[in-house]
Amino acid sequence: MSITQRPFSYEQDKVLMSALAYQFPESNLHVVDLPYRFSSWAFDDPENIRLWFDEDQHLVAWSVLQSPFWTIDYVCHPEVESKLHEEILSWADQRARSVTNTVYGRPAWFVMAFSGQVDRIRDLENAGFKCQLDVGENSWSKVLMRRSSQTPVKNYEPNKGFIVRSLAGEKEVKDYVELHQSVFESKNMTVDWRARTLQHPDYKPELDIVVESPEGRLVAFCICWFNEGLREGHVEPLGSHQDFRRDGLGRVALSEGLRRLQSLGVQNIFVETDNYRDAAFQLYESFDFQVIQNVHVYRKDFETG
Repeated sequence: MSITQRPFSYEQDKVLMSALAYQFPESNLHVVDLPYRFSSWAFDDPENIRLWFDEDQHLVAWSVLQSPFWTIDYVCHPEVESKLHEEILSWADQRARSVTNTVYGRPAWFVMAFSGQVDRIRDLENAGFKCQLDVGENSWSKVLMRRSSQTPVKNYEPNKGFIVRSLAGEKEVKDYVELHQSVFESKNMTVDWRARTLQHPDYKPELDIVVESPEGRLVAFCICWFNEGLREGHVEPLGSHQDFRRDGLGRVALSEGLRRLQSLGVQNIFVETDNYRDAAFQLYESFDFQVIQNVHVYRKDFETG
């Protein structure tokens, strides 16, 4: 089989990339929430994305250096992964080195793999990635969790004066970004990125949930994504301002998001979170999410000038 590659060229490429992931949802960590990831500023430079095609010009693999997440995302058709996976990692390595001292560069890049993807893990280790499962104080692993739509959603009402509602469109994007940056203590979320999510064909305004304080501030959020073909949903991202966490607004926003997903006819809802008993993991467990995949985190460091 003859395989060719090229950088990202057209918005239509995103449709092809999503379709490939939708074909094999069981093999990929990010599927339903791709509209969120595909709106990031990593796509501002087409060279951060690579696509591989077979001789019939069918897309068989793609990879993205997702600088905002510090991750190398990729999807590969199972029939060609044994042949193509090392090439994908080689491309990502070369691209990561070439952007080291630019806005897209990172001193370390991470790849997520399900614990059962032994061939993929072998290739990652051969390419110099190291598992972060047991590296001392900074050990890191993740899980993919799922809840059935048949499970009733626990209802949590906000304290008096707080309002749970949908984001008020583009006019509220800037306020959302300021809240997001505060919650995650990072400047990676940008106004342009957030505005692009609102323009994505799969964006549903009713699933873009915020909580407003009695003073009129945005203080919590829960964005949910819904894929009509798969009938699946995904929570990404969820957060609340540190000054209001005692008010339980994360669970209030999540409860509303899950109910709205159920009203659309979702069958399963997914979320990715860190694999330890922190507040996020406990929150999702309390909403009947169950671990379905253990996710190993692989890291590779790159020298900076």
